[in-house]
Amino acid sequence: MANITAADVNKLRKQTGAGMMDCKKALTEADGDFEKAIEIIREKGQAVAKKRSDREASEGVVFAKTTENDKKGFIISMNCETDFVAKNDDFVKLATQIIDLAVEKQPNNLDELKQIQVNGKNIEETINYYTGIIGEKLELAYYDHLEAPKVTAYIHMDNKLAALVGLNKENVDQQVAKNVAMQVAAMDPVAVDKDTVPQDVVDKEYAIGKKQAQSEGKPDNILDKIAKGKVEKFMKENTLLNQEFIRDSKKTVREYLQEQDKELTVMGFKYYSLKQ
Repeated sequence: MANITAADVNKLRKQTGAGMMDCKKALTEADGDFEKAIEIIREKGQAVAKKRSDREASEGVVFAKTTENDKKGFIISMNCETDFVAKNDDFVKLATQIIDLAVEKQPNNLDELKQIQVNGKNIEETINYYTGIIGEKLELAYYDHLEAPKVTAYIHMDNKLAALVGLNKENVDQQVAKNVAMQVAAMDPVAVDKDTVPQDVVDKEYAIGKKQAQSEGKPDNILDKIAKGKVEKFMKENTLLNQEFIRDSKKTVREYLQEQDKELTVMGFKYYSLKQ
């Protein structure tokens, strides 16, 4: 049996990031073979991931970032089980590495992102590896992207939610663009404008409004009018351009943008929150 020294254990720890005892056990099992010990630690990570697959990973971080030319934006949610791990340096570094890779490689969807290679392993394998080190279920739970002449990212200071906003003109003051991104983060709109709200959402709100009016004993001949009024109120409160601007409730987001440029508008947005 190989003689496992403290220097050997420390070397393996630096290479893998695993705990001292885990490194010692892996080296002992591998009879001092470093490559085999690394593989054992990787396998342990996969085993832990499988063991904890039924746990709820509802904590974590949400990051958003744009390309240097602000033409494309990307957003991810890296989840874990506890807020303690969400603040762990290794966990945050891993999430930062993933959002950076998303910006660099620009995958089309979550599955493509998980297959991007990093240090000889794809992202999905790397997450399993860190699950073994950290000891909690880790999950890359969400990914999306946005393209427009001007894309701006906003991350709330606790890293629990983030937003991307795409504007139709590229030479827009950065603070203006950020203000709209903050609006999305604060108000979580369902669509950019009334005409882009999905029909099933409109139908649902109409049905709710009608049912509420009926329960209040309103006459049948005005139920349709009341329901349509409820839908209109919903549209004003939940479509981005028609919402009251959070920095000045006397104007809508559309009016705020048109003050900057009559033709300036929002092309699209992305929003994700761990608490949704």
